[in-house]
Amino acid sequence: MMQAEVLVAVFAIVAVAAIAAAVVLRLRLAGARDELRRGLAEREAAQAHLASLQADWTRRGQQAEDAAAAREQALAETIEDACAQIAELRAALAAAVQERDAAAALAARIAAEAARLRGLAGTFERWHEQMISLMTQNQDMHAKNRELSSIVAHVLIVSLNASIEAARAGTAGRGFSIVASEVRSLASRSQELSKSYQDSLNRNDLVTTATFQDIQAGGKMITASLGNVDALATQLRGQLERSAA
Repeated sequence: MMQAEVLVAVFAIVAVAAIAAAVVLRLRLAGARDELRRGLAEREAAQAHLASLQADWTRRGQQAEDAAAAREQALAETIEDACAQIAELRAALAAAVQERDAAAALAARIAAEAARLRGLAGTFERWHEQMISLMTQNQDMHAKNRELSSIVAHVLIVSLNASIEAARAGTAGRGFSIVASEVRSLASRSQELSKSYQDSLNRNDLVTTATFQDIQAGGKMITASLGNVDALATQLRGQLERSAA
């Protein structure tokens, strides 16, 4: 009886231990399953995060490539624009240099023309002075010719009076009459020469006056032209100085 109770007690203890072990094992299995589920969930989350990172890296890489391509395109366009601007500047510089050279050549020609006009102005000034001197000489010659004409007229009167007195003297005055006649003839010729000389002086006055007026007009034209040339030369020098600056 005692042994049976002991066996029952032992079986009971074993059963309880078995049940406890089964419960513990079940609990451990449940914990392991939960741990496995958490591990799987974490792995899936890690895989999803990795996939997201890869997608983000891919997107960022594409964006970087697109940005680099855009920068390269913009740089190429900038370089092309810069080259075009440099070409335009070179063309403008060449045109400016050519224009400056042309202006310098024109300024040199204008300076030469101004020098020539100054020479002509000096020549016309000398001609002007010479014509004034010539006209003064003509006036002096007119005065001397008038004086000569007056003397010749007086000689004619004297010779005529001498001829009258010689005629009154008769034979005694014949020689004197011949001399008086010769003097009168010379006086008449002198009077004709004086008149001819006076006509020549008058014609010379006309020519001299016309020439003097032409020289005055030419001098004024040269002076006006020289003023215009000097003004143009000054303007060109100003342009050259501004272009050089």
